[in-house]
This record gives sequence, structure tokens and C-alpha cells, in this order.
Amino acid sequence: MKDHMEHSDDHRFIPVTSVSSGIGQAVAPDIYCFPIQVVNVAFLGNPEKDEEWTLVDAGMPGSSDDIIQEVEKRFGSDRAPKSIVLTHGHFDHVGAIIELVEHWDVPVYAHELELPYLTGQKSYPDPDLTVEGGMVAKMSPYFPNEPVNLGNHVQSLPDDGTVPGMEGWKWVHTPGHTPGHVSFYREEDGSLLVGDAFITVKQDSLFKVMVQETEVNGPPRYLTTDWQGAWDSVKKLAALKPNLALTGHGHPMKGADLMEGLEHLVDQFDTIAIPDYGRYVDGKEH
Repeated sequence: MKDHMEHSDDHRFIPVTSVSSGIGQAVAPDIYCFPIQVVNVAFLGNPEKDEEWTLVDAGMPGSSDDIIQEVEKRFGSDRAPKSIVLTHGHFDHVGAIIELVEHWDVPVYAHELELPYLTGQKSYPDPDLTVEGGMVAKMSPYFPNEPVNLGNHVQSLPDDGTVPGMEGWKWVHTPGHTPGHVSFYREEDGSLLVGDAFITVKQDSLFKVMVQETEVNGPPRYLTTDWQGAWDSVKKLAALKPNLALTGHGHPMKGADLMEGLEHLVDQFDTIAIPDYGRYVDGKEH
């Protein structure tokens, strides 16, 4: 790998947004959710107490200025994160990664199975236009799926489950949506950073995405290729009994509403999450 970084060949701005875009909120003293168009990034660190902080995921293409401005509002100027950690490498989670790495000169961490998609070696499977779902699924062929190349700026998460720059957190392998998808869990208070292992909005419905109607749902249908793996990952996260979940899409959820929704998703995953038809249903194509 080389120091040089390159966006994917199909890197482009995606003209979709929601009512929550740009409205950040602290869901815990050291967990800040910042929605960018239709995806969330997280700032981990208490600006009143912590000298260091960490960025989880890197938003939509073209969002680097918005992220940097929000960081400066939260932490002050000249406060680079300790690291950037990625739940996975889909375009809406790494859209601003190159600009942010260039701006802050910090390392990036991801699961080893995700590295081919982050070092220019391998494209994700094509988004599924044919999957059962709403307008966003029909728009999905326009979404980038070719790999970003972070060169030697990205490295594997440690094998022992720790997360650089995130003391007290452990990464949990939650494949299905992508092979190397991870979530992050802090046992001390039951906080969970989910990524897209499950989400709190029906992401294939354009209306529900725009208004951010809250419901615990499976990963985005048009980009999920291993549904049994996705179901197993939701079971794994539900077994942790989280008190707080910040997902990649949708509003953060807490307490009984979260657990009831998550338990319902586990029990009814085949009817709630798995589409009735599509290219990647029942392992037809990967």
C-alpha cells in the first residue's frame, strides 16, 4: 500500500437529505450524534473532560466541511481526533474520509475483512435495484459501490477487540450488511454504536428517510448481501442488552423502546427485514 489516497471512481454527491440533517445532539456526555443528509457520524469524547476524542464513520461525499465545522463547535478549533474508526466502507460512511484524513493526518481503523474495499482492491456488489422496497431502493444503482483507496492510512482493528482511541469500548464483528462490518459496545453503560447492522428508520422508503420516522429495522435492503449473516448479527447485538443505540441511519434510541424494538426485530427478522425478493435473497447471488 502507498501513502497516496484516491476516491472511488464513482465518488459523487448524492442529492438526498432528511429533516434531521445538520442537527447534532449529545446522546450521552461523551457521545455526540451528527446527522449528515441521511447518515449519522459519531464524535466520542466529553468536551468538558476529555483531552482526546474519536470520530466514528465519515459521512456522505462532500460532507467534510460540515463535519469539521461541527467538530470545532463541539471541541474547539485545532482539535484533531485521536483516530477515525469505521463501521464499514460503504459510500455513505466513508464519503468524506480522504478530506478528513488529509485535514487531520490521523490513522483510520476498520475490520480486516473490510480493508479490500478501503484500499482500492475490491468493489462492493452492485446495489440491488430489484429488491422489494421503496423509492430509495430504486435510486440505489446511482449510489457509489467502487472502493476508496486509503493506502497505508488504514489498518486493521486489533485482534483483542479493543478500539484505538476508544478506551472502554470493544468492537463486535457484525457481518451481513458487509463482510467486515463492525459495531462498537461499551459494557460500562450499555452504549452501542451500531453502524448499519440494524437501523432505526426504514431506509428503503424515501418518505420515512426524509421525515426520519423511527422504527427498529434491519440493514438497508439494497446494499445487504448476506441476510442470514445479518440476522445472526442482530441476535448478537440484542444479546448485549444495550441501553443506548446510535445507528448509522435514524434517530438514537434508549431504554425500553430500544430493547422492545430490538427483540421484535430478532423474533420477526424474516418478515420485517428480509425482503420477499431481490438479487441477494436466499443466497441467490453474492
